[in-house]
Amino acid sequence: MRRPMMDSTAHSLPALRGGLLALLAAVLFGVSTPLVQRFGAGVGTFTTAALLYAGAAVVGAFSRQRVEREARVAAGDLPRLLAMAGFGAVLGPVALAWGLQHTSGTGASLMLTLEALFTVLLAWRLYRETMGLRVWTAMLLLLAGGALLVLDQGRSGGGQVLGLLAVLVATLAWGVDNTLSRALAERDPSQVVMLKAAIGAGVTLLLAWAAGESLPDAGRAMALLLVGASGYGLSLRLYLLAQRAFGAARTGSVFAFAPFIGAALAVALGERSPGALMVVGSALMLAGVVLHLGESHGHEHGHDAIEHEHAHRHDDGHHDHAHDAMPAGAHSHAHVHRALRHAHPHVPDAHHVHRH
Repeated sequence: MRRPMMDSTAHSLPALRGGLLALLAAVLFGVSTPLVQRFGAGVGTFTTAALLYAGAAVVGAFSRQRVEREARVAAGDLPRLLAMAGFGAVLGPVALAWGLQHTSGTGASLMLTLEALFTVLLAWRLYRETMGLRVWTAMLLLLAGGALLVLDQGRSGGGQVLGLLAVLVATLAWGVDNTLSRALAERDPSQVVMLKAAIGAGVTLLLAWAAGESLPDAGRAMALLLVGASGYGLSLRLYLLAQRAFGAARTGSVFAFAPFIGAALAVALGERSPGALMVVGSALMLAGVVLHLGESHGHEHGHDAIEHEHAHRHDDGHHDHAHDAMPAGAHSHAHVHRALRHAHPHVPDAHHVHRH
């Protein structure tokens, strides 16, 4: 059978799509941090987390794809989903909500830079994702920029230690969550978001009731639901698609841009004026993102024969199986890949997990 041609953009810059998805996810999440602080003032930490993930669950429920477009979550995925919900939808948001009540929005946003470090190191160790010089350089630029932003915040005297430590706990929890979610990146991302968020919202709601927390007024509740829908629901959906496109480590590294977005919004909301270190740090983070978007790694590599199910197209150079009637665009079903050896630029997506 004739080998289908790859999309030219994906062939030359395979990281571009994943990088842009991760960047958009970072923007949505980054914007949410100062907003959670503003609308969550006076609201219990468990209640805040429950409202955020209730909003995320709604987004997941209404954006689910048809079974012929995306692979469904399987029963065997439940233990991983429970672990993801425990770390990412209970511990993470509760720690962040508490930290935001005890430190500045700028300081909390900047501390979230460390989420990328935890994600990258875990993905590198657990999934053995390839980390070339360009990727390490991009990650170091992002982390250096974040460190300058944190230093700038510390010099301003605006952050408190306990609040920042709580945010640090949140970053570690989300780093573990991000690494766990890599194995579900080929499932319908909206279904993953819906299930994870629903579990998290249910658990934190029970904890809020047990702690005797009172419900906020309708305005604050609606605001937190909307922030959760965009900054946690839609952002997570895009994050999972980015992981599918170019792996957990690269997604986590580009996602380190989120603290800059949060800090910039905090400044725009009048919390403080930007300093020289913030400007330099932001420039370093932008440089790191640009390095990621332009990554192109290619060499001869082999693919073992495999059968699996996920959303795919027939113009990506890896799916040449036959259909009675060829579907238009992305579709999902169980399919077989024959053993293959070829060379082209690639990133550590589901079809490129080989060792180097």
